[in-house]
Amino acid sequence: MTEMVFGTAPARAGDPILPRWWRTIDKWSLACVLGLFAMGLLLGLAASVPLAEKNNLPRFYYVERQAAFGGLALLVMLVFSMMSPRQVRRLGVLGFAGAFLLILALPIIGTDHGKGAVRWLSIGGTSLQPSEFLKPGFVALCAWFMAASQEVGGPPGKFYSFIATTVIVVLLALQPDFGQASLVLFAWLVMYFVAGAPMVLLMGVAGLAGLGGFFAYGASDHFARRINGFLSSEIDPRTQIGYATNAIQEGGFFGVGVGEGTVKWSLPDAHTDFIIAVAAEEYGLIMVLAIIALYCTIVVRSLLRLLKERDPFARIAGTGLACSFGVQALINMGVAVRLLPAKGMTLPFVSYGGSSVIASAVAMGALLALTRTRPQGEMAEILRRGR
Repeated sequence: MTEMVFGTAPARAGDPILPRWWRTIDKWSLACVLGLFAMGLLLGLAASVPLAEKNNLPRFYYVERQAAFGGLALLVMLVFSMMSPRQVRRLGVLGFAGAFLLILALPIIGTDHGKGAVRWLSIGGTSLQPSEFLKPGFVALCAWFMAASQEVGGPPGKFYSFIATTVIVVLLALQPDFGQASLVLFAWLVMYFVAGAPMVLLMGVAGLAGLGGFFAYGASDHFARRINGFLSSEIDPRTQIGYATNAIQEGGFFGVGVGEGTVKWSLPDAHTDFIIAVAAEEYGLIMVLAIIALYCTIVVRSLLRLLKERDPFARIAGTGLACSFGVQALINMGVAVRLLPAKGMTLPFVSYGGSSVIASAVAMGALLALTRTRPQGEMAEILRRGR
């Protein structure tokens, strides 16, 4: 607790791995992740029971599965958080290559689970969404390219990252998965900005993305339906957005009471995409604000620690991971309150889903590794040496 209040001490040479890890890790961010996971299990006890009964399964079947996935995810996060930036980069690039190959295979062996988008692979009775695992690998790859371009005589890494981003965005849009495509593009824009891109170029790319959305509206019925539903002046109360909006209004400040909510019986995705509606109805605005505070704490603390980082890869990749983590949560909650069109995006560490929680753990473990306090890792030390 003393270190959580007064700061983390830098690592000392010769320390054992675990004491060094504990001394250098951002304990506040780690505690917030554990808090989000605990809230996910709490909400899963309410949100997943109706689905289990509908599928003739034990009442807490999905909660038990989420707990098992979560235990594995926390182990993965801890392992990644002990790595060096070089190890994060290497595993990230390898992970990107594997996820990229799986995405290429989706049109052949993928499934849509009746949702109109081929995003999943069915493996041994469970499903895997490759795009969830692609995101942290993509951030590591582009950060590597951008950091290499800053070296004297380095390759045109920023251009390489642009090509990689274009390919990934197109592949995701063809599934179609415009939500993940937008998140990937946002992560690249943030990293490019940190790497020193001119604002005019970033604005140009954003304009091209808007133009692409205009053409997607005319070419994809799936995309057009979601945009039309969002722009409609009236909400159909029989749609998921209608149920979620009503649940949030009914919850008020303190909620209707634990187990007293009704939206979980109407929403087919109450345990995944719209779990924040369950939280708002049963626990009220207080629970929602607590969840938002946990996400904000992780993002803000990570960015503040990265301001002191002198390793270009760690700074660029950490910023991409932190911002994409926060924006994914923002998109999920924004959809539930109808501030954004429906995206089909999970709430990290809170929504049910093996792919989601494990991929989030990989990204968060990498972020915790990149924000650890390392010897000679702060710009202040470099400035003092130059005097």
